[in-house]
Amino acid sequence: MTDRRPVRQIRVMLVDDHALVRAAVRHAIAGPDLDVVGEASSAEEATALAMELRPDVLLLDITLPGMSGVELVRDLAPRLPATRIVMLTASSADRDLVDAIRFGAVGYLTKDMAPEELARAIRSADSGDLAMTTRMAARVIRHLAEGNRRGVAPSLAPGLAELTQREREVLRLLAEGLTDREIASALTISVRTVETHVSSVLRKLGVRNRAGAAGQYRGLA
Repeated sequence: MTDRRPVRQIRVMLVDDHALVRAAVRHAIAGPDLDVVGEASSAEEATALAMELRPDVLLLDITLPGMSGVELVRDLAPRLPATRIVMLTASSADRDLVDAIRFGAVGYLTKDMAPEELARAIRSADSGDLAMTTRMAARVIRHLAEGNRRGVAPSLAPGLAELTQREREVLRLLAEGLTDREIASALTISVRTVETHVSSVLRKLGVRNRAGAAGQYRGLA
């Protein structure tokens, strides 16, 4: 006798500022048990939509206009305790990985994964498992262990603890020698916004100029 019980639908929301990426992800996870119920291209849009839809799984990119994906996790995770937030990003940086998990994400996936692996990871996240490779999980554990041995907050070395995720992105590019205009282009924000972030970084790090901020970053990287 055929089992005709309805398949449970996992309600998925996508957050990525590129429409082409969202379309590719939507196509990749098409299946009888995965239903894309909403899409957003910015943190502001994502916040409003996620609070309205309350999806089972939220796939979230790190690089977004305005607030970064990691900051969005910190904002949404306490407000949506039943939603499993999974990062889907091109970044494999330790800071992004550890901060995302520390702020409430239950998974960290990179965009070069196979479509069937992505669908499987979403199902795993929905069932309560950690959605990431064993290698990434090991990196998180190692980072947390190192932070405990040093007696400092995980992923927040001295001098960076007060910086927002976006300010750290600006600091990283600043340390690489990019101008304000080049940083603005890389992060898809205005030059004036970059100048505001740089001023905040200098104040929080207690340095007088960009060279001093870059020096602190290189010493901690």
